[in-house]
Amino acid sequence: MSLSIRPARPGDAPLVFGFVRELADYERLSHEVDATEAMLDASLFGERPLVFCDIAEWDGEPVGFALWFYNFSTFRGRHGLYLEDLYVRESARGRGIGKALLVRLAARCREEGLARLEWWVLDWNAPSIAFYRSLGAIPMDEWTVMRVTGEALERLADAAPREGAA
Repeated sequence: MSLSIRPARPGDAPLVFGFVRELADYERLSHEVDATEAMLDASLFGERPLVFCDIAEWDGEPVGFALWFYNFSTFRGRHGLYLEDLYVRESARGRGIGKALLVRLAARCREEGLARLEWWVLDWNAPSIAFYRSLGAIPMDEWTVMRVTGEALERLADAAPREGAA
């Protein structure tokens, strides 16, 4: 039995989208997925991709993924990595696959001189929280995630001055 991790490549959008759907089901957030395979394909493999993905394979079979992008810390004065999604199929859990995906990202941070690796985890996801803590991750309890989306985003954007307006 062997584990390998590879970068996602053109043609992997259906696989990545499948992982996203599985993750959304696990997190009870399927109703929030409006992404499509085409959107992921364009984001991952377009002319200037700004998001990246690693695929974990067990004996050549895809079993998980890590989707990430670069962020920036003004306090540290350096870039970091933000892990948007980490997912390992339930049938493949307990084999060190999630840890291997995180190790790969940590190694990338070291190789590129990046300041940190960050991600969010749902408060109710005790198994994942315990796993992340076992790796040395610390919760940032003093921070509250803020989000503007949908109609609120449209209203906020409407407040922008129009081009040519005085």
